[in-house]
Amino acid sequence: MTKRNELFQSKVNTVNVGIEFINEDLKKQGIKSHQVNWAPPAGGDAELLKLLDRLNEPETLEKIQKANEEAVSRIIQSKPILVGYDKALNVMPNMTKNTILHAGPPIAYADMCGPMQGAIQGAIIFEGLASDLEEADQVARSGEIIFSPCHEHDAVGSMAGVTSASMYVHIIKNETYGNVAYTNLSEQLAKVLRFGANDQTVIDRLVWMRDVMGPMLHDAMKLCPKGIDLRLMLSQALHMGDECHNRNVAGTTLLVQALTPYIVQTDFTKEQMKEVFEFIASSDYFSGPTWMGAAKCALDAGHNVENSTIVTTMCRNGVEFGIRVSGIGGNNWFTGPAQRVIGPMFAGYTQADAGLDMGDSAITETYGIGGFAMAAAPAIVPLVGGTVAEALNYSREMKEITTAENPNITIPVLNFMGIPSGIDVLKVMETGMLPIINTAIAHKDPGVGMIGAGLTNPPMNVFKEALVALAAKIH
Repeated sequence: MTKRNELFQSKVNTVNVGIEFINEDLKKQGIKSHQVNWAPPAGGDAELLKLLDRLNEPETLEKIQKANEEAVSRIIQSKPILVGYDKALNVMPNMTKNTILHAGPPIAYADMCGPMQGAIQGAIIFEGLASDLEEADQVARSGEIIFSPCHEHDAVGSMAGVTSASMYVHIIKNETYGNVAYTNLSEQLAKVLRFGANDQTVIDRLVWMRDVMGPMLHDAMKLCPKGIDLRLMLSQALHMGDECHNRNVAGTTLLVQALTPYIVQTDFTKEQMKEVFEFIASSDYFSGPTWMGAAKCALDAGHNVENSTIVTTMCRNGVEFGIRVSGIGGNNWFTGPAQRVIGPMFAGYTQADAGLDMGDSAITETYGIGGFAMAAAPAIVPLVGGTVAEALNYSREMKEITTAENPNITIPVLNFMGIPSGIDVLKVMETGMLPIINTAIAHKDPGVGMIGAGLTNPPMNVFKEALVALAAKIH
């Protein structure tokens, strides 16, 4: 028998590069096949390839690499400390009584998705600026309200991301570099403002959070002068099975454990303390905003580094996805269409009911947790879809588009590999690989809430536009 005939008689193991349906057909025939997701650099676009070539010239590339080392070092060396809670109006930069912050890149009220408009209307009623939803909508359209992205006020917000003047926020200080970040408190998982709900039960909960829980947390942290080391706690949570975006079982337990000795020393009544502890126990999500704030605090330290191609912000508002890049700096946004989130839907709902990707919570992936750390949280798979093997692979794959591993936050199952840190625009464009994000799926209509969870990616055009801007700026 010839060697050629022997080949056809033997078992074949294949590696398929590119078109995925070939891989699936091979598997259907009982042939072992491994899919390699490959795309030509810059999508094969001749003009973008020229820009990549120019940025990869030795002298320019050396300049970029030094800048990226600096930016990523600042992100990794950041030590976010929870130092307090207070009303947004009291502590956040450029916050006024008629300012309402939202998730994602800048957007006008008229252009917002349904859940975000619903959340805005609820916040206007909560702030006493309108008495009902119809009037709140009129106020929102009147020009009397200042709408602004959370990110432009050193803050982040879940889903609709709405933060208004009277809402309590975390105060998180970077012990290493001195910058401060803010994020609002979790309303937990019910009919909540962040999904666009705005009936009286939502307003009543916000009032209770403003009048009881917020002041209690404020007073508790006054008794904790050293603050709470969130980087250490985040590392512990990943070692206990969280990825700290959609799974927060361990993180919430650790945060409450740290807060409780100070809460019980406050002057609030036992009944009020009981209400707060029961509220926290109602959902594991309580620490979710805390990790978003910690990630924001670290990433802001790596923003505005000249010549750096590191992504320091990824966020979405249900209409657009936006990124900011360190070397472009400031509040310069690169935006594209918000994407669909693909994953398991709750009973009774389909993709036809789903809104587009929304919220600032992709700050977790930008930092290196969430979807980037799914290997640490195999229990997240039933919620967002896929397999444990795929979850492990996501964490490995993200190393291809990042600059370093963060040794302070590790993934035990991957031999204590540091979380992939420092998404590089150039690497995204060279590999064609997009950051992975795991997230909740919100109903397209306000007030319905979470109807599933899954995985998504940014639109490629935001990285293309960032590449063009970087090429124009880096010489």
